[in-house]
Amino acid sequence: MATPVWQDREIRFDVALSMLALRRGEFQIDWMNSIEDTKGNNGEKGVFIVTNLRMIWYSHKNQRTNLSIGYDCIKDLSIRSTNSMLRGNAQGLFVLGKFDNNKYEFIFTNCVKGSPRLFTTVQAVFRAYETTRLYRDLRLRGAIIREGELKLLPNEQIYTKTGGVWNLSHNQGHLGSLYTTNIRVVWYANMAPNFNVSIPYLQLRTVGVRDSPRFGVALVLTTSKETGGYVLGFRVDPPERLKPIATEIEQLHQLFTAQPNFGVDFKLDEKPQPLAELRVPRVEEDTTLAPDEAPDVLASYYMEIANHRDRAPVLSPELGLAVEQVAGSFSLQQLWAVLPPDPQAQLPLGAAPPAPTATATQ
Repeated sequence: MATPVWQDREIRFDVALSMLALRRGEFQIDWMNSIEDTKGNNGEKGVFIVTNLRMIWYSHKNQRTNLSIGYDCIKDLSIRSTNSMLRGNAQGLFVLGKFDNNKYEFIFTNCVKGSPRLFTTVQAVFRAYETTRLYRDLRLRGAIIREGELKLLPNEQIYTKTGGVWNLSHNQGHLGSLYTTNIRVVWYANMAPNFNVSIPYLQLRTVGVRDSPRFGVALVLTTSKETGGYVLGFRVDPPERLKPIATEIEQLHQLFTAQPNFGVDFKLDEKPQPLAELRVPRVEEDTTLAPDEAPDVLASYYMEIANHRDRAPVLSPELGLAVEQVAGSFSLQQLWAVLPPDPQAQLPLGAAPPAPTATATQ
């Protein structure tokens, strides 16, 4: 029996170094040095590895301080400002995950200033993982049949298509067709193609032939506990074809186990462009800026309001009040400067307005 794949299904902390080694079928997509685990190990640099199944981080100081985050556990990825001991106020990769009924938040900051690889690579690989679940997940009643033919996945090849195969679910027989490919076993009903099942070899545990009192000799496929531990029975007419089909599925399952295909086919450019080449060339214009022109502070607030994020309050010595922390590296004086000047009162920041005076009327 094949070893269950946990790398993309679990979140693990401080594991033995052998668990950080790539399993069969797992390959490294990118490797980044000087990545800080800002959430749990703020101030520590480490190595960040992106594979086709998970993200791995381990500390430079002690490799036993590590993380393994499977893509199946990730619920959200975002890029937000964070407070790093090594970079100060910088953009970080926020990873929200869930595993074993527990929710987790991870924040990773690239200590190499100006490098977007941490964000672009992780987001692209995670998107590739999400769009290739048919390689890894059992699917019931999916949109996998088009005009009576199986819609093939990338790099998928059909070995046989067998008609006259009955699905024996719910003590009833549904006549349909059975496909065997290099990735999965698929059955669908002839009269209702949306009544189907796709069983990837990754989730297939046993293949056998059993004698049932009601339907006679049947092909029995057992799936993993992670997919519900289904026991699926199929009857083949004529019965002489049943054993060859069972043997073929067993052999294809063994071949897949020896070299699994998890579906994530992602490659980085061999020679990524330097950051300087990615910048837009500067164009000299005939306009000049006033020396006292304030930077666009409100732009950062628009972005944060759209993300529905509030910052912690801090004490403002100028105002003598607790105010929300100003975004980025802006000062409260710069924020105040975005307001239009009042010709009737030019007050320095933090100064009290003059007391009202009364005028006598005759």
